[in-house]
Amino acid sequence: MHVLHDVEAFRNACSEARRAGHRVALVPTMGALHEGHLTLAREARRHAAFVACTVFVNPTQFGPNEDFARYPRDLEGDARKLASVGVDLLLAPPVEVMYPSGEQTRVRVGSLAEPLCGAFRPGHFEGVATIVTKLFALTGPCLAVFGRKDYQQLQVIRRLVRDLLLPVEILGVPTVREPDGLAMSSRNLYLQPDERQQALGLIRGLRAADSLFRQGERRAGVLRAAALAPVEEATPWIDYVSVADPDTLSIWADEVSVGERVLVAIAARVGNTRLIDNAVLGEDTLPLP
Repeated sequence: MHVLHDVEAFRNACSEARRAGHRVALVPTMGALHEGHLTLAREARRHAAFVACTVFVNPTQFGPNEDFARYPRDLEGDARKLASVGVDLLLAPPVEVMYPSGEQTRVRVGSLAEPLCGAFRPGHFEGVATIVTKLFALTGPCLAVFGRKDYQQLQVIRRLVRDLLLPVEILGVPTVREPDGLAMSSRNLYLQPDERQQALGLIRGLRAADSLFRQGERRAGVLRAAALAPVEEATPWIDYVSVADPDTLSIWADEVSVGERVLVAIAARVGNTRLIDNAVLGEDTLPLP
């Protein structure tokens, strides 16, 4: 696996792969890689002969009081992990290259970026959309692979690609979980042992809503209350437990009767760590306790 820091060298390598007749797949990450990221890389390999990955902790998607400075970084370890699953190329560009001196341009996505995490992290999805657009511009025509754990991010990126007519196909991969059901996340490294147990309140909430949904419950308020109760038992610091349209992300009022697919999304803090999780009921399969 080649490790590059120069963006033009990365662009040229991707172009050369296409000239050689290979499909290119891109797996963008912020590093601190775990099995969830490696699953994305393996899935990329299933669909493409040439797999490129990026590691870049993107400053524009962090708020002023968020964890940019302490976000875990381990480029050498990340490179070893990616090489072990057959990634061909890794780009780890400097911040000053991705955001040149005097830069002024941002990519804004509309209503999809407003609810859920968008309401609690102003500017976050603008930062995501901007860096992903830059990475797509460097990679060129490709298949881009993202995890469904960041479900709102995935929907924002899909919308971005459609609206800007980018030559990119988006593949969403189901959330990868620990044996006890906790969604894998780089931020899980922050959790103390007791907090690690508290964090299971998120998957318990999803399971509770999913159980009712499978029994035929379709009232949004009842599904939301079922998801909320285990989260409240685990932590008092809840940003949201929402029931929403899985395509538009519009949050459904409690009195609404939902259809055969419904997004249940959760964001909560356990200790000093903000965690997110979600499931599309009627579509996703949640692990048993």
